[in-house]
Amino acid sequence: MSETKKLPKRTEISDKYKWKVEKIYKDIDEWEKDFKALKENAAILPGYQGKLNNPSELLSFLQESEKVDRLAETLMVYAHLKSDEDTSNTTYQGLKNKIDSYLAELASLSAFFVPEVLSLPEDYPERAMEEVQQLKLYDFFLKDIFKSKPHILSKPEEEILASISDNLQAPHNIFNMLTNADMTFPTIVDEKGEKVELTEGNYNSFIKSKDRRVRKEAFKGLFETYEKYNNTLGTSLSSSMKNFIFQAKTRKYSSALEASLKPNNIPLEVYDNALETINNNVDLLHRYVKIKKQLLGLEEMHIYDLYVPLIDIPKEEIPFEQGVELVKTALKPLGKEYIDIFSDGIEKGWIDVFENKGKRGGAYSWGTYDTMPYVLLNYNETLNDVSTLAHEMGHSIHSFYSKKEQPYIYSQYTLFCAEVASTTNEILLIHYLIDNEKDSRRKLFLINQELEQIRTTVFRQLMFAEFEKITHELLEEGNPLTAKEYSSIWHDINVKFFGEDIVVDKEIDMEWARIPHFYRDFYVYQYATGYAAASAFANSILTDSERGVKEYKKFLKSGGKDYPINILKDSGVDMTTPAPLEATLERFKSLLDMLENIK
Repeated sequence: MSETKKLPKRTEISDKYKWKVEKIYKDIDEWEKDFKALKENAAILPGYQGKLNNPSELLSFLQESEKVDRLAETLMVYAHLKSDEDTSNTTYQGLKNKIDSYLAELASLSAFFVPEVLSLPEDYPERAMEEVQQLKLYDFFLKDIFKSKPHILSKPEEEILASISDNLQAPHNIFNMLTNADMTFPTIVDEKGEKVELTEGNYNSFIKSKDRRVRKEAFKGLFETYEKYNNTLGTSLSSSMKNFIFQAKTRKYSSALEASLKPNNIPLEVYDNALETINNNVDLLHRYVKIKKQLLGLEEMHIYDLYVPLIDIPKEEIPFEQGVELVKTALKPLGKEYIDIFSDGIEKGWIDVFENKGKRGGAYSWGTYDTMPYVLLNYNETLNDVSTLAHEMGHSIHSFYSKKEQPYIYSQYTLFCAEVASTTNEILLIHYLIDNEKDSRRKLFLINQELEQIRTTVFRQLMFAEFEKITHELLEEGNPLTAKEYSSIWHDINVKFFGEDIVVDKEIDMEWARIPHFYRDFYVYQYATGYAAASAFANSILTDSERGVKEYKKFLKSGGKDYPINILKDSGVDMTTPAPLEATLERFKSLLDMLENIK
């Protein structure tokens, strides 16, 4: 056997595969200079207290607050990006902690704003806009504040909440450092008989291995490692959820779920209807498992068999440059302008491509109004990594359009809309691959890929959503939850969703412990609703290109200028009905029919 493959150090990665964070700040000295300027500028904000009944003073505050917020965001994003490059680098950990701590202080400096505005007569915004025309820019912003009046606290209470915001993030920060910097996974033997250090990044490749020994070894290695930290991870998750429940109660919401959905004017029924729709169609997932078990020729199917492709085709390594070209070709229906933006992003250093020692796992898109979008990848030359590239660039180009077309105040789209653009790209990619594949076996492989896309983005995320609903409600009722209870709840959900044709291995009971999105309460359901909306957009783009692209770009350019339900509906997708999700499940059913035809 050859030597164990080790992850490269950050310095061993070519610069052409690293994001160009130096375009934000060339060095720490520049960052520190802006950090000092931020504190000086922020000190002006409390001076507006008691003056907001004067429309001119209100406008001045909003303009000064924007300058401060934009600078704070730039400082924060730089520090976090640099820290994520190597989470063991204490210099950038310190920089990140410095800005994160100050953000709590910054929030307290302007905590008076919303309570003071809400103390004014409800017709004040209209009168103020008539007197100072520039305030008309803030029409939706101000009306949205008045809508939230029942949930806004007094000035002293708002200041207290703002001052402890950094502390409330502690569970997430602990989870992040434990899973990214401190935890190490065992060495396993890959398909070639070589020893390889297991990581969160390469686990996604091993779990799809055609060699059952490899995927079982990776599965056990990963989750047995999480099991060693089960008490710490259980405590951090409970603390995170309790923090959110505390904030929800403090702000007089009826539940944590309402606190998450109501600020964006999303009816609670959207969440509940999604869970009801998926539970009514869980037999489709049972059917998928049964077909997969038969096609894989397994007497006994396990959870670690779920991700393996049904069709045995030669393993294809897709270099990053080839993956870029593949995505660009698949996205051609979106038009030249979109592809040009995509290409420009690659050339200008939006993306940090490869995994390195200490680098944060997973993938994301992030940036500010005053920076280019940045994409973190851990590219491993698989088709799944190509799909991740399409996904994250979807986020980034959504951000690009939003900040180009919207003023700062409306440039940030809501979480409900966040996954739509990214998933539209993924769907266009898989449709292109299926439609243009001539080899029948590879075509079936790709059909399974789309099935897996729907399984993991719709069924799996709504499994997560159900777990969140159950656990939050139990905590709200005063029931203590530990790792033991979380594992039991997660086990039962897996049994219900996957059915009787699979062994729900005990190791999977710890899966809740590795889901970072559980630290963003009630976020994950939006992957499923986002996929449903994305399916509607993709279908429109592919069947009626001119109208479809026009409506889709209208969505991309809308930012946060209205509530998400309205933005989607105005672009042709009505999420208040179960129709988009039901249509996605119908696509899943038709793909199952294709599989059954080859049995």
